[in-house]
Amino acid sequence: MAEKFDLIIQGGTCVTPSGTTITDVGVRNGRTAALGDLGRSAGADYFDARGLHVLPGIIDTQVHFREPGLEHKENLETGSAAAALGGVTGVFDMPNTKPLIADTETFTEKWRNARGRLWCDAAFFVGATAANVNELAEMERLAGCAGVKIFMGSSTGDLLVDDDAVLGRILAQGSRRCSVHAEDEARLRERKGIAEAAADPAVHPDWRDVETAVRAVKRLLRLAHASGRRVHVLHVTSAEEMALLRTREDTITVEVTPQHLTLAAPEAYERLGTLAQQNPPIREAHHRDALWAAVKDGLVDCLGSDHAPHTREEKDKPYPASPSGMPGVQTLVPIMLDHLHAGRLSLERLVDLTSAGPARIFGIAGKGRTAPGYDADFTIVDLRAKRTISNRWIASRCGWTPFDGMKVTGWPVATVVRGAVVARDGQLIGQPSGAAIRFLETC
Repeated sequence: MAEKFDLIIQGGTCVTPSGTTITDVGVRNGRTAALGDLGRSAGADYFDARGLHVLPGIIDTQVHFREPGLEHKENLETGSAAAALGGVTGVFDMPNTKPLIADTETFTEKWRNARGRLWCDAAFFVGATAANVNELAEMERLAGCAGVKIFMGSSTGDLLVDDDAVLGRILAQGSRRCSVHAEDEARLRERKGIAEAAADPAVHPDWRDVETAVRAVKRLLRLAHASGRRVHVLHVTSAEEMALLRTREDTITVEVTPQHLTLAAPEAYERLGTLAQQNPPIREAHHRDALWAAVKDGLVDCLGSDHAPHTREEKDKPYPASPSGMPGVQTLVPIMLDHLHAGRLSLERLVDLTSAGPARIFGIAGKGRTAPGYDADFTIVDLRAKRTISNRWIASRCGWTPFDGMKVTGWPVATVVRGAVVARDGQLIGQPSGAAIRFLETC
């Protein structure tokens, strides 16, 4: 008697732990049930993936969907729709909202409001402050919690931990990996006059200079060593930081973003103005080269888009009153596929950075690989498709991308979340059914 599946993905080139091979994938009850020739099996639904690549679902571990309180920029539904249309099956959302997600009540309320509105699976960070130090160990183990987020330097929102004594106490509370925005607040304050005097976004990497990042990373590594805490250094931007991180301990992991691998100063600021403004900043090309070197030799553990949308009206304010941040969750996959086409990384390395890597460093349960028993999350892509990224394609509420007009080779064709095709050929399918991402260390 033929096996029965809810979905059979037929004839795609699948990236699996055993290698990249053309095979069928059988899905049952939201999980991968079989790999192989399933031509004699029955499926309630079929997806013809011949000529396409079937990747383990892409996980973006740094997004700002702006809810609660900043929904004019983005919300959970529009942000997750952008993710699904871009081939992303899971996201980690940041806590610098209004109110801050910094206690159990706000965290629980955020999840209550998210039900039935997410187009992909998600987890939410809790923010560390001087006031909630003693509650962090309990909060980081709540179901659906991605962990603790620490801002060492001021960025968008009111979360800031700029005192080493407080930071040390935070790192001593709990055991899960903390994600850290590492910029030195004292140096940012000392140098803010550079931005105010110039009134030109081209000086953004001068105000938030390399030394600002290096000082923070040095402090973080010292305090992480003292506490023995696992730490994830977000959006690393400079050659000097990467040189420091080459001496890291086993407890330290590293993220870079697609925009820091793609854009460079001064050209980005000349062309995009404040649309290129983000924290930490887009830097010169030799720093971008150092990031690519770190990707190629394995120093970088994962990619995150740092999707941080603002409206065009907000971004059009004169610098430095203009807010920092750019959308990115929908463009992560096509931008990185274009880098793949250009020979800057292999398909297997891309999967490691966006699926296996996030699962490994954050202890995600049941995701990150195409294998029996794992969630049936797939990012189905056409490596040969030639497309142009445009503002019209962007589903984010902000409605723009710094990559508007960029021609790319490689495009997300479909997004499958726990066996459900949620996006295909640029259209959302069905209703939002995203759920909380599970972790090995949470309730």
